[in-house]
Amino acid sequence: MRKHVLKHFHLCCGLGGGAKGFNKSKPIVGNLQAEWQCIGGVDVDPAGLADFERLSGAKGTMLDLFTRDQYTRFHGKEPPLGWREATPEDIRRAAGGQRPDAVFISSPCKGASGLLSEKMSLTPKYQALNELTLRCIWLFGEAWADDPVPLLVFENVPRLASRGRHLLDQINSLLSSFGYAVAETTHDCGVIGGLAQSRKRFLLVARHVEKVPPFLYEPEHKSLRAVGDILGRMPLAGDVEAAGPMHRVPALQWKTWVRLALVEAGKDWRSLNDLEIEDGYLRDLIIVPEAYSGYLGVNQWDKSIGTVAGRSSPTNGAFSIADPRSKPGALQYQQYGVRRWGDTSGAVIGVKSPGQGTFSVADPRRAGGGFGKYLVTPYDNAAGTVIAGSTTGQGAFAVQDPRPGMRRVKGDAYLHGGHYGVVDWNGQAGAVSASARQDNGRWSVADPRVPAANDRLTCIITSLDGTWHRPFTTLELAAIQSLVEPEEQFELDGLSDQAWRERIGNAVPPGAAEAIADVMGTTLLLAAQGETFMLSSMPIWVRPIAVGLSVSQQEAA
Repeated sequence: MRKHVLKHFHLCCGLGGGAKGFNKSKPIVGNLQAEWQCIGGVDVDPAGLADFERLSGAKGTMLDLFTRDQYTRFHGKEPPLGWREATPEDIRRAAGGQRPDAVFISSPCKGASGLLSEKMSLTPKYQALNELTLRCIWLFGEAWADDPVPLLVFENVPRLASRGRHLLDQINSLLSSFGYAVAETTHDCGVIGGLAQSRKRFLLVARHVEKVPPFLYEPEHKSLRAVGDILGRMPLAGDVEAAGPMHRVPALQWKTWVRLALVEAGKDWRSLNDLEIEDGYLRDLIIVPEAYSGYLGVNQWDKSIGTVAGRSSPTNGAFSIADPRSKPGALQYQQYGVRRWGDTSGAVIGVKSPGQGTFSVADPRRAGGGFGKYLVTPYDNAAGTVIAGSTTGQGAFAVQDPRPGMRRVKGDAYLHGGHYGVVDWNGQAGAVSASARQDNGRWSVADPRVPAANDRLTCIITSLDGTWHRPFTTLELAAIQSLVEPEEQFELDGLSDQAWRERIGNAVPPGAAEAIADVMGTTLLLAAQGETFMLSSMPIWVRPIAVGLSVSQQEAA
């Protein structure tokens, strides 16, 4: 198998989800196998660029791609001293002076998002943001005008096709002037990437007519997965020791926890209207109808979810889960856990004492046939020979002592020590000692308080269906986006869950990017071998682009 290196570059690269997906792609045509290599990316967010470098293995370049006019309209002020507009030379420099085989552009999409009202989308601020789409295409075309990039992928929110129609018409015309055949379509990242979410996106594909004659075939469609397929492979939410800080359970307002617990799995806040409420108490906690689609939505364990957005919080969509795994006390660590004899053991790790996990076993074997490991000698029997290695693991060096027990008598320190003692709310605590724990004194309290409606806390409420309705953790959202395998630890730059979630929600899912890179790589390998057609059972990528990407197109004549 001969290797053929293909290079990819990213404008508005974000945290590098698209780049990671391209790196994973290894398409094969005949005895030729492509390997995608990232040669750089450009973005304005330093934290996102730090993530990009970690995920892509390539250098990221911080560049503001706005024109001066766009910057002023978006920020409402003039650029700072020393600011300048990016040039095509800056783009070439960010790519290390190399010409990529494919460029992926994922411009900011807030201005065309359905989360933004039509009125707000028409303001100068968001019109300037939308215009960045055209600006990126111009920089792309001019950067490699002398040696055009063979393939371009431009992705955005589906509503760009309507709110940004005037911009797309200009983009099509501009790409045509650079020698590209263009096709507009939509795709579902979840379907082509085999994800546990449905994520519909707008996609513009451009093929340089002279350099790429073959058809571009549609990626294989896969079934959407259940969120439980992903989450079930991860540590239980809140186990930050095992999965890191991104797996902490968000602290929500108490009233939000109550709402989540009362929402029927698979539905959203509207199911609260089905409850029989007296005197309007719970109804006062309900947001008025039609505020947001999916508000306080709870996903079923075996269903896929909607698109992971930049603000994936329980109060603006279906970003919670009916988790069937949790029971009261489920978040407690498994200290002194005892494995059944017929079960497999957990991984043997550096810390493996009984107090650090399930590192004990219920051994059904008894002494016999010369076996003497961990044997307990009856109190009225003789002991075996005392040897140098006389430990419990070496032979019968334990005894069945009938004398001790929990039966307490007057004068016994344990009897009056207050072990597991609960102090009344109106009582007084004893002196706080250095070893104060709930099992060695009166170090618990009968707390009569119920959290106030707006108090933020992390808690478990067993819902009516017996599961824990809780928000997705940030790490779970990353796994649903295919940014990380469920069994892996994952860290992004910074310490803010809000910033992490925004970058995760804006990311291109690597699973979907890999599927796109597969078909693009196949097309480029065919072109490298002089082929203009390949028989495939897959349809040409969305029928309307058959003309746009076929060798028989009139424009290519």
